[in-house]
Parts: sequence; structure tokens; C-alpha cells
Amino acid sequence: MISGVLTIVFLVLGFVLLVKGADFFVEGSSSIAKTLKVPSLVIGMTVVAMGTSLPELSVSVTASLNNANSLAISNVVGSNLFNLVVVLGASALVCNIPVSRDVLRRDLPFSIFCAVLLVVLGLIGNGLGHVDGIILLLVFVVFLVSMVRAALKHRESVAAAGEEEEIKVLPIWKSLLFIVGGAVAIKFGGDFVVNSAVAIAKVLGASETLIGLTIVACGTSLPELATSMVAAKKNEMDMAVGNVVGSNVFNILLILGAAAAISPVALLPENIIDIVVLLAASLVIMAFSWSRKVIDRKEGVTMLVFYVAFLGYIIARAYL
Repeated sequence: MISGVLTIVFLVLGFVLLVKGADFFVEGSSSIAKTLKVPSLVIGMTVVAMGTSLPELSVSVTASLNNANSLAISNVVGSNLFNLVVVLGASALVCNIPVSRDVLRRDLPFSIFCAVLLVVLGLIGNGLGHVDGIILLLVFVVFLVSMVRAALKHRESVAAAGEEEEIKVLPIWKSLLFIVGGAVAIKFGGDFVVNSAVAIAKVLGASETLIGLTIVACGTSLPELATSMVAAKKNEMDMAVGNVVGSNVFNILLILGAAAAISPVALLPENIIDIVVLLAASLVIMAFSWSRKVIDRKEGVTMLVFYVAFLGYIIARAYL
């Protein structure tokens, strides 16, 4: 009984460390980048997007190192589905979310391409091997370079218009403390979450895939949820959508790429089904966005209901 309570305590503590660690890491990195005169838009599209994906990175890489690879891939797929359906759906409840042309024509299709690439690589080799991981990482580098170029181009247009963005600048020592402290918190948070999730799965007789798709995926997506809902509340709609789509790309290319490069990741039949569900959700959201270039509250409710139905399906799949 005591060990069970301690497992839950460590699971919650792990989530807290992941979320707060990512928060400190992003703030410290953003401040350093601003001090070094790195464009703030580039910071937002790289450091911040990476920061909200650090919990998934920590959990998946830790799972890979511990040979819990089914947890690694289910965490990524579950987090991406949670990001698309729950984060965007909840943000739409706060305020209708306009979807920019760039997201519709470039970013969302590219995230769908990443999911398709994941399925293709997985089916070819019956899983993700070292070579597949390197391929995903190379695609990530290409994506990152193109994103930075687009950000710089946009920054030039903003500068020409006489606008200026501000990011809170901290003292160097404090920024470094935030970065190091955030990284340490993320590392230990990942350890606590993976170990606790595996322990809970064993006690409940549940698979690592089920735990990864539910408890771990929801927990590691808390930074995206907080960021997008706050962005929607502050009327920063591009940030709300861009954070979700960007994080999903990071999750597949960087996180699964790194995990597979470290240790081969098996792709189970249920993983394929879950990725197909992710693709279907992506296409539905694209349809919502194309209809009136906005995701409204009714569509947000539909997305949340869809996620509840998906949870019911994976729980029934695990126990029936």
C-alpha cells in the first residue's frame, strides 16, 4: 500500500518537475538568446517550441534507455493526439481560433507528412531502427533550417513595419541557473514519470502502450496545454496553433528520432492504429480550419468529445 502511494507521489512529482523544468528552461534560454541579439521570433519558433516538447523528449529517451520502447512511441503518439484534439479544443473554448494561411498550407500538412513518414518507416522495418532514427533527425534538421529562414524573413517584415517584440531579459547568472536547473528538473522528472508509469502498468495489468497513451501523454503535454490556452486568452492565436503543430513535429522527428537512434523501437499493431487515428484527427482539424479559416467553440467541443471516445476505445482495447 505504501509503495503504491509512493509510486503515485513520484508520478505527480515527476510531472511537476517536467512542467516547471521546461518553464524555467524556456525562460532562461529565451533571455540568453535575447541578450545575444538572437531574433525573438526565432526564439519563439525554436527554443519555446523545443521547451514545451522537453518533457516528451525526457520521457521517451529515458524509456528507450530503459528498454521500455513501447512507452516511448505511445508517449509521442498520445501526446500528439492530445495536443491536436484537447489542447486546440480547449483553446477554442476560450476563444475562436483563427488559423493562418501558413499553418494551413505549410505547417499542418508537414505535421501530417511526419506522421505518414513514421508509419512508412515503421512498416518497412517492423519498427524504428537506428537508421530510421537518423532519417527522422535529418528531416528535423531540414525542418529547423527552413523554420529559422521563415522566421528571419518574417522578422524583417516586422522590422520594416517599425514593430518590436519584447522578451523579459534576466541577469546572465539567473538565466544560466534557470537553464541548468530546468534541465536537471526535466531529467529527474522524466525518470520519475517513466519508472512510476511502468510500475502502475504492472500493478493494473495494463500495457506500457495504454499508460503511455493516457497518463504519460497527458502529463507531458501540460506545457503545450498551458501555453496554448494562455496564448488564446491573450489573443495570440498564431502562437496557440503554432505551438501545437510545432510541438507535434518536434515530437515525431526529434524525440522518436533520438529514441530510435539510441535503441530500436518496436512498432506494435496498436501503435499503427493509434497513428492512423492521429492522421484522421489531423485531417478533421484541417477540414475545420479550411471551412472558415477558424476553429470555433462548437468544433472545440467536437474535438474534446472525440478524445473522450478515443480514451474509451483504448481502455476497452486493453481490457476486453
